Amino acid sequence: MRFVEQLPYETEVEDHVTIPMADGVRLSARIWRPVLPDGEPVPAVVEYIPYRKNDLTSTRDAIHHPYIAGHGYACVRVDLRGTGESEGVLLDEYLEQEQRDAEEVLAWVAAQPWCDGNTGMMGISWGAFAALQTAARRPPSLKAIVIASFTDNRYADDMHYLGGAMLSDNLAEAGTMFAYATCPPDPEVVGERWRDMWRERLEAARPWVLEWLRHPHRDAYWQHASLSEDYAQLQCPVLASSGWADGYSNAVTRLLAGVDVPRKGLIGPWSHKLPHLGEPGPAIGYLQEVVKWWDHWLKGVDNGVMEGPMLRTWMQESVPPSTSYEERPGRWVAEPSWPSPQIKEVVHPLRGATIVTADEEEALPRGRTRTVRSPLSVGQFAGKWASYNAPPDLPYDQREEDGGSLVFETEPLAERVEILGSPSVDLEVSASAPVAQVTARISDVAPDGRATRVTYGVLNLTHRESDEHPEPLEPGRRYRARITLNGVAQAFPPGHRVRLSLSTSYWPLVWPAPEPALLTVHEDGAALTLPVRPTEEPDGMPQASFGEPEGCRPPPVTRLTEPEQAWNVSRSLVDYHSALDIVKDRGRQRYEDNGIEVGLRACERYTSVADDFASLSGRSAWTMTFSRPGWDVRVETSTVLTSSADTFTVDATLDGYEDGRRVFSRTWNETVPRNLA
Repeated sequence: MRFVEQLPYETEVEDHVTIPMADGVRLSARIWRPVLPDGEPVPAVVEYIPYRKNDLTSTRDAIHHPYIAGHGYACVRVDLRGTGESEGVLLDEYLEQEQRDAEEVLAWVAAQPWCDGNTGMMGISWGAFAALQTAARRPPSLKAIVIASFTDNRYADDMHYLGGAMLSDNLAEAGTMFAYATCPPDPEVVGERWRDMWRERLEAARPWVLEWLRHPHRDAYWQHASLSEDYAQLQCPVLASSGWADGYSNAVTRLLAGVDVPRKGLIGPWSHKLPHLGEPGPAIGYLQEVVKWWDHWLKGVDNGVMEGPMLRTWMQESVPPSTSYEERPGRWVAEPSWPSPQIKEVVHPLRGATIVTADEEEALPRGRTRTVRSPLSVGQFAGKWASYNAPPDLPYDQREEDGGSLVFETEPLAERVEILGSPSVDLEVSASAPVAQVTARISDVAPDGRATRVTYGVLNLTHRESDEHPEPLEPGRRYRARITLNGVAQAFPPGHRVRLSLSTSYWPLVWPAPEPALLTVHEDGAALTLPVRPTEEPDGMPQASFGEPEGCRPPPVTRLTEPEQAWNVSRSLVDYHSALDIVKDRGRQRYEDNGIEVGLRACERYTSVADDFASLSGRSAWTMTFSRPGWDVRVETSTVLTSSADTFTVDATLDGYEDGRRVFSRTWNETVPRNLA
């Protein structure tokens, strides 16, 4: 990244500004503003998240907010109620209270003498959720949004459920927020009342996974704040982005197709990162794109921002399997609209172990069946649902996974094939149990046999007709089902094969069904549909379309201990115990602008024994420390999830320490019925 030293305007910053809410709670904000003659008012851009502006996101914030402010905007970075130095408590994600607070924040910002009354919202992940959800409520000052790594459908494409099957990230995200929502405010900002504020957070805390487990179907809990319930709610322009290695890429194309507002989409090769910080690379000059967006929609500048294609995306080239990449080779391609008139849905019947063409199908036998009951080891090389490019969280070579799967593949390709969009698999299946899963994976198989996963999809077969009203399977009965895989842009070179793998478990990325099930696949009607982008189609955009990544230089941070990233798979051939151990340790570091020393360590562990579905266990444990001379606090959380055929059990602990002495402790032991999960 190129750090920009000179911007159109000098900026000034207020590190702690309080914004009053109607119920008396005050939210904490940091505000960057351009220095203008005579205090001329400017549009304002708000980012609204729970991740602590004073320390944990301060480096990232200092790269892009001063940059945008230096182009003539007031940038307002707000901590949600109950986080950072904001008062109150945070009880769950995306509650009605959160959205009401956001509307009040926008109204307050728009009324300030330094704001001209026009506002925008931006953010990644929670910040993007907040912007989209707030925009759907149509606050009068909000004129446009810029969102990255978001979803319009909280049930279908968030960290909780996928195809009606529970993701292990349901536990991992709950563990993350169990820690973040119980951290203390900074005494240098809020004064001596910091202990009372911290105590209030600790007393209100509860493992959010309990609430998420109680809603395994797409009910009112998930429908709330999901724009997909009514796309017409969105009435302002939106610039939406994500990455193919992220968990949220589906929402970009779905949003482009669903809303009727000025809109642009951008999907790169990135993980869960902003595009100017994009990993795997190449990163792009995203902030230049953002400023251009704000200039047009908040200042009325006629700069051609809406010219050109609706969707720009990175067409990924074939790569060997790896758990991390510095860069993904490829090129930018563009689509004038979405769905794109250039994409052709090509249906490939599945016969024997082969993916064939429609012309070849007629000459092959019909009426055959194949069966699969996957071992629990299938999925240990699946990587993370949403990669953070925290090596090694991408999927590894799929050959071992394929050993426990039903596999179909093409002959070596005679010519290059490019796909752009969401593949799908149509099956006619019967199962031996009332609840069963099927995971479908597409891999790029090189001539030497190495298999790189391209995309995947999951379906809890009880959700074959509806996520709102799933129905159990009748063992032995045949059902039609469609598995929609995650969207992707991927090229398959000549000589490579396209492989489809079907498995009945994908642990621990997906929590398995209550009991093992034998799945019978009836070949008649079984097909893989690929969204093929003809290679003769023009790319639609010059390759130099994006500038170099740039931003402002953040204040110095001193690393006190080294970070650690680990992803270890272990198996015992004595007792058949298997484990996946994940460590994400940022190391201890000191923020030199305010002197806070922060440590963050998260450990996840997923275990099973042989193919015993009653042996499954997941654990998310966090330790977060905050200190400076005269102040030393620590929060430790642990959430353990186990299951039987009928229930989930959550065992959780929360401990708070001051000066090494435990000042708070609470435990939970609760069960939740599985209800076809």
